[in-house]
Amino acid sequence: MSETQTLVDGLRAELGSGNAAPLYQRLIKGIRRAMDEGTLDIDDALPSERELATSLGVSRITVRRAVRGLVEEGLLNQRQGAGTFVSSRVEQPLSELTGYTEDMSSRGMVPGVEWLDRAVGTATPRESLALELKPGAQVSRLYRLRTADERPMCLEYAVLPVRYLPKPELVDGSLYAALDQRGLRPVRALQTLRAELFGIEQARLLSVQPGSACLYIERRSFLGNGSAIEFVCSHYRGDSYDFVAELQL
Repeated sequence: MSETQTLVDGLRAELGSGNAAPLYQRLIKGIRRAMDEGTLDIDDALPSERELATSLGVSRITVRRAVRGLVEEGLLNQRQGAGTFVSSRVEQPLSELTGYTEDMSSRGMVPGVEWLDRAVGTATPRESLALELKPGAQVSRLYRLRTADERPMCLEYAVLPVRYLPKPELVDGSLYAALDQRGLRPVRALQTLRAELFGIEQARLLSVQPGSACLYIERRSFLGNGSAIEFVCSHYRGDSYDFVAELQL
């Protein structure tokens, strides 16, 4: 059986599952499942809207709406004159202050974390400056490997004053979820981005070649009263992440 037929059969099963959701949402779910199960792999092309609509017995409007939704999530990308393909990259807008767990979940991906270190210690001069702390202040440090659908995506090193996060163990998966529970959600951030190359240990953790391109992001986040709450240094895989900024006149 061809991969296209396997895909179509899987989508038919999803559409006929008795789910009460609209057809386009069931189609989105079916395409996501095909990605999860490997029927659709990175850079694979989807059949055309006409082919899918005919094979599934639905309107092209339904197919178009499903495809558009997955494109907006960054799971599919459309190439002018070539077709629609499974995206190998995640697009992250720079205009929104969200956490990694929220970003991946909103795209239908399963966020994961591998803890590399969690500890309380004395702030370094650099951390003190970033968080506006006095010399000798105590901070909680979180160092973790972040994944999406079990694929390594970035290394994230976060530092917070202990008055906001007294125990690093309070963070299980999402840091922002833990801060939300304490009424300490950041509302503003300053970010710096630059290109770097992965070192040997970083490359090993992210399953890439040493010396390959990475996107380094440094972020300082603030509460509504202006207090600095978070200093984060992240190294993202250059082959998997795009940051998108919308500019307006």
